[in-house]
Amino acid sequence: MANLFAQVVKPDQLTENDKSSMYDLYSQYYGASDENMFVGDLGEKDFVIVLRNTSGSICGFSTILLVHFEQDSRPRLALFSGDTVIHHDYWGSQILAMTWCRLAGSIKSQHPDTPIYWFLIVKGYRTYRYLPLYSKLFYPTWRYPTPEYMQSIMDYLAELKFGKSYKKDKGIIQFESSKGHLIGEWSDIPDHVREHKDVNYFLEKNPGYKNGDELVCCTELNEENLRSYALRAFKEDIAS
Repeated sequence: MANLFAQVVKPDQLTENDKSSMYDLYSQYYGASDENMFVGDLGEKDFVIVLRNTSGSICGFSTILLVHFEQDSRPRLALFSGDTVIHHDYWGSQILAMTWCRLAGSIKSQHPDTPIYWFLIVKGYRTYRYLPLYSKLFYPTWRYPTPEYMQSIMDYLAELKFGKSYKKDKGIIQFESSKGHLIGEWSDIPDHVREHKDVNYFLEKNPGYKNGDELVCCTELNEENLRSYALRAFKEDIAS
């Protein structure tokens, strides 16, 4: 697998060519979007992780929005994951995930006393499977019920960001028309993968994923809750 290089930038540091390349990559895997909508959403984010190959071409990216809020009169912070994609030639590379963890650790080091959460809406089983890989406790899952305090955080963030499109009884973001869904072969799930408990659970919770429905998920980002691989990256910037 060829080398990839990660860079964390602000949206206004991206060139017009960067943005067009990102949209071209995104549209290979997701439908129901146009470039204006994509670029507009990009501009609302606080950070963008950009992956480039040795030729400088963009082969992956992830956008992040910081959300400051309060619960029980205590300040809290959520990292909301927006559009995320990596070219399938590089599936298996962990550079995007590890760069994301390093960024999260850097943000945590700036807010050491503030609880920080990863808030994400999931439209594909591959993304959902990152949660058990990197977190000990995450929600929702077949393993255990979602605690009331965490459910209230998820409900608040989902309603804040998506308003009436959040269907609280289902834990799903359901737009009147899709704002991005997996297309073609990328939306297919092989039979042997469907047998995995996490994949099966994702399909039960989000049966309309092919139409652009997104499952609301959340996990706390701290040293006690992260598994070893993610934890090492998370601690790198805390210690620096």
